[in-house]
Amino acid sequence: MKRFTPLLLLPLLPLVEAQAQRASSPYRTRFAVDAPVTAGLGALSGVGLLLISKKDGLNQTQLAALNKQDVPKFDRFAAGNFSTSAQTASDFIVYPSLLLAPGLLALDSDVRGRYGQVLGLYLQTMLASNAAFTLTAGNVYRYRPFLYGSEGGGKRTSHISTNSFFAGHTANTAAATFFAAKVYHDFNPGSAARPFVWGTAALLPAATGYFRLKAGKHFLSDNIVGYTVGAAVGILVPQLHKTTSRTGLSVFPVQGVNVNGYAYSGLGFIKQL
Repeated sequence: MKRFTPLLLLPLLPLVEAQAQRASSPYRTRFAVDAPVTAGLGALSGVGLLLISKKDGLNQTQLAALNKQDVPKFDRFAAGNFSTSAQTASDFIVYPSLLLAPGLLALDSDVRGRYGQVLGLYLQTMLASNAAFTLTAGNVYRYRPFLYGSEGGGKRTSHISTNSFFAGHTANTAAATFFAAKVYHDFNPGSAARPFVWGTAALLPAATGYFRLKAGKHFLSDNIVGYTVGAAVGILVPQLHKTTSRTGLSVFPVQGVNVNGYAYSGLGFIKQL
């Protein structure tokens, strides 16, 4: 899966601090902390992509030795699936969702007043999702379902044919949609539309996972893990930046150098009494 969209938001990072004083927000961000965290996540994503590029594909002998019976029963029904139309359908969901999720948030006037901050959090969210996927796929060899059939042509021996675990399309769709739902939820605590927003957020990555399954790109377990990781990141990144005025508890990333000259990083907690 190509991952260029989050990088397009990098020039907007300075707006996170600039927007901090302009409107009321349920989130607390600090450029001095969040910028290095975001850059670090981008670096981890790059390391993962490098690991993926260095993986080896299967040769013809190894392909011939693949047996559906070696696939766990839970996933076996998908072994041999292949569909280019299903793959295209999954692309038509994931790539637009990466732009639509933050774009639709701009229609909300409260969010729009803190849009630089929200875009900074979105970039952090997507890079976290990318890093989790690329580092996992770069270290785990799991053969895609279509390899257990006869279709796929030259893709059968490609190094990306070993990237079945976990489902990156599903994870990134879930990260984008659940982030949008979480932000809308936090900016509009009394909105009657919140159930519909969350429902849409849940359905889009599920549809992506379905088409990735039909396309022979991922097994069911790959999609479940991808969905879970993406949804968790999409919710947790905004939640970790919640302010004490909304929850009574603020959790935020911290880093620095102690009196002995040693660098440290972790999470800071503030509880309103």
